[in-house]
This record gives sequence, C-alpha cells and structure tokens, in this order.
Amino acid sequence: MPEEPEAPEEMDPLARIAALETEIAQLRHAVTARATVDQAMGVVIAYSGVIPDTAWEILRDVSQHTNTKLREIAEQIVQWPHCAWLPDDVRRALDAAVLTRTVRTPAAPPAARRARPMAAAYADRGGAFG
Repeated sequence: MPEEPEAPEEMDPLARIAALETEIAQLRHAVTARATVDQAMGVVIAYSGVIPDTAWEILRDVSQHTNTKLREIAEQIVQWPHCAWLPDDVRRALDAAVLTRTVRTPAAPPAARRARPMAAAYADRGGAFG
C-alpha cells in the first residue's frame, strides 16, 4: 500500500519551502494565463459582437478544433490586432465558431440580426485590423 504524503506541518522546513515555491509559481502562471484568456475574450467580443460567455465558448471551440491549448489560442488572438495575422487553422476555426454561435433566425428583432461589427470591418480591410 503506498504511503500517504506528509501533512504540510510535518514536512521538513526546506521541503515545505520548495513545495510552497512550486505552488506560487503555478499560481502565478495560472493568473497570467487567465489574464491572457480574458484579453482574448475581449478581442473575440470586439470582432464578433458576442457576450463574454459566448466569447469563452468560441475560444474553447477554437482550442478543441485546432487541438491547441486554450492558453496558446488566447495568446495568438491577443496578438492578432497588433500583427494583423492569425494562423490559417486558427482563423478558420475562429470564423466557424463565431458563425456557429452568432447565427440568428429571420424572426429575430433587428438588433439581434446586426452584422458582426468588427468582422465586417475586418473583411473590408482585406483581413487586417487597423
């Protein structure tokens, strides 16, 4: 039967410090990744006119359809307005996810059928933010 890990108060002080430093590094990474995801959600919202929950779903869809970690997708989308470029597979998955999640029925009120604000401007400029 495997031994149970020691309770933190029973650990050697140096081992406890090392464990806490590892935990701090993991938490810092998580906070940074979350900030990047939040920024990417903002780009998706500006691009497609969706609400935050839908922007999250779109990022998740893009991650799943490109088999890429969500954090990496978020980093690419955050850089997109600055460098005016997204990898082709990410761009196709993003457009498909936006289209899937923003399709409106003809019976929807005019405000709900409004064109995707940034998407139309993006297309007008030949696919570049600017």
